Amino acid sequence: MKDEEHYQRGMEVRRAVLGDSHVDRTLSQLTPLNEEFQDFITRYAWGDIWTRPGLERHTRSMITIAMLIALNREAELKMHLRAAFNNGVTRDELKELIMHSALYCGLPAANATMHLAQQVFDEIDAAG
Repeated sequence: MKDEEHYQRGMEVRRAVLGDSHVDRTLSQLTPLNEEFQDFITRYAWGDIWTRPGLERHTRSMITIAMLIALNREAELKMHLRAAFNNGVTRDELKELIMHSALYCGLPAANATMHLAQQVFDEIDAAG
C-alpha cells in the first residue's frame, strides 16, 4: 500500500475515533516543525495500526487507555477517554478499566485517571 493510501485510511479512522473538530483543529495548527510528524501519526498510527483486522476499535480504545494510564500521559489519555465513546466504550467500562488499572499501574495513576475521567464526563455532559 502506498503512503497516500495509508494516509487516507488513517485520516478516515482518525476522524471517526477522535472526531472531525479535533482533527480539524490539529490540522489547522500545522507548522514546518510538526507537519511531518502529523503525517507520520496519520499514516502509521491511524492508517496502519488502527486499521489492522485483529482487534475492534472498542478493544483498541480500551488497550490504548490502559497503556496511557500506565505511562502517565495525561493529555493523550484525556483525548482517548473522550474518543472512546466514538468506539462504543461506555462509562461503566471506563470505570472498570480504571479500577483494574489500579492493580497493575498503581493507585496514584488510577486515582489521577478517575479525576481526569470525571472531568471528561462533566465536559461531555455540559456540552449536551
